[in-house]
Amino acid sequence: MQLPYNKSLQSRARELRKNSTLSEVLLWNALKQKRALGFDFDRQKVIGNYIVDFYSPRLNLVLEIDGSSHDGKYEYDLERHKYLESFGLTVVHINDKDVKYKMNDVLNMLETLIINIQNGEEIKMSLDD
Repeated sequence: MQLPYNKSLQSRARELRKNSTLSEVLLWNALKQKRALGFDFDRQKVIGNYIVDFYSPRLNLVLEIDGSSHDGKYEYDLERHKYLESFGLTVVHINDKDVKYKMNDVLNMLETLIINIQNGEEIKMSLDD
């Protein structure tokens, strides 16, 4: 699937990759080690006018780590979430603290999610849930 791409965000995405949060680094290291059932993920991927934390093109899956930078930005996050879903992407929000302190739980959740996606199950994850 061809997703919209805002080339002007390319340098910002590169900057974000170089200055990742601890949770982004921890999850990236786990994903790099193919601990998500062997699926590849891109880090700080430009989709339209947004940059997502992680994206798997084979799964049409976006992973967002939500930490304190998301405090007070519910409306923005909801708009962004709906925009990404409009392309048929599954968007999963993972709490920053879960990545830091419950990585095995996060990886088990991702594995279950990936299996469900592979089995063609409809996955609907909303910020309202």
